[in-house]
Amino acid sequence: MTRLLKKDTSFFFSKECVESFQTLKRKLTEALILISPDWDLPFELMCDASDFAISAVLRKHQEKHFRPIHYASKIMTEAESNYTTTEKEMLAVVFQGEMLRWVLLLQEYTFKVIDTKGAENLAADHLSRLENPHQNLLDPKEINVSFPLETLNLVSSRGNSSTPWFADFANYHAGNFIVKGMSSQQKNKFFKDACHYGPTGGHHGPNYTAKKVFDSEFYWPTIYRDAQELVKTCDVCQRQGKISQRDEMPQNFIQVCKNFDVWGIDFMGPFPSSRGNKYILVAVDYLSKWVEAKALPTNDARVVCKFLKILFARFGNLRAIISDQRRHFCNDQFAKVMLKFGVTHHLATPYHPQTSGQVEVSNRGLKRILERTVGENRASWSDKLDDTFWAFQTACKTPIGCTPYKRVYEKACHLPIELEHKAY
Repeated sequence: MTRLLKKDTSFFFSKECVESFQTLKRKLTEALILISPDWDLPFELMCDASDFAISAVLRKHQEKHFRPIHYASKIMTEAESNYTTTEKEMLAVVFQGEMLRWVLLLQEYTFKVIDTKGAENLAADHLSRLENPHQNLLDPKEINVSFPLETLNLVSSRGNSSTPWFADFANYHAGNFIVKGMSSQQKNKFFKDACHYGPTGGHHGPNYTAKKVFDSEFYWPTIYRDAQELVKTCDVCQRQGKISQRDEMPQNFIQVCKNFDVWGIDFMGPFPSSRGNKYILVAVDYLSKWVEAKALPTNDARVVCKFLKILFARFGNLRAIISDQRRHFCNDQFAKVMLKFGVTHHLATPYHPQTSGQVEVSNRGLKRILERTVGENRASWSDKLDDTFWAFQTACKTPIGCTPYKRVYEKACHLPIELEHKAY
């Protein structure tokens, strides 16, 4: 019915409007509405007080239900706000008595004061916590009368390829503006195509999404707010998001000196068959958080040893490997490879996956990205594994303060969006 009040709208009282009108009448005539006082029944006065307001509800019992007779609330003065908690509560009692004209003196009645929980006193509790009009939401500050000439600190020659990537940062801090502004369409393009929805995005949270934009050498002042709004409106993120549970027991950190010294290894699966593959073998470096993953049809010792030899050829000889005690890691063939390359094999505590927590966290991250990028066609997960691996390597990791790619190669990974929109 509200839509009929809009400008340039023809008045047509449709069937939906009739149903809405009937619903409105029914709601207005049903409980809880104010009732007339019944002098044969005892009254109940529900009071509450906050730091800046007091409120009260006068009610009665009718057929095992509470029925309200009168509502009242009031903002306290500066002097009243300095009262103690007990005095504020009693002030609410006196205030309600003053509001009721038919009550001359509150003490004329015999009543019993009962302390009630806030959950059982919702009406009065809510009325006492209305917005405080005396609160100054604006922090008073001196007016900045100095207006510096922005061009003094301006990074010029934007068309020159030698202009540094941090030019937008410098210009924004110099005069609170950006020389080369970005339209909302461009922002959506960066977020959707490259840093969140795209194959290298991974559907990460707001902070990781914004840092992906930073790594691509783009910036605008509201980037974190825009990233937050994007994740809130992303249907896949909201459906697949999970609340992580932290371990209550303290953990002992594994000391690592250099990149690729200590690796954790584990299997993921079985998954629905995709091009004959049912498992994912994951290996993660404990220092750089670099991840190597491969889709495999089986999870036996033969494929593990073949994967490790490729790992040794790419990253050199390892110092230690941490795994669980399943058969594909605890066998003679695996032990021979460890002995040949001089690698120490550490086994995790049985039924305690936190011992190899790094690889478990990586497994959860890869699985989360796969769930959000594969969609309904679960059988295509092996085709998305390379993009998932890319998205994972270019996501900022809190323990190291950067992406695994930057930790290993000491530079940011160039994403496909940079080819379409140059950063400078």
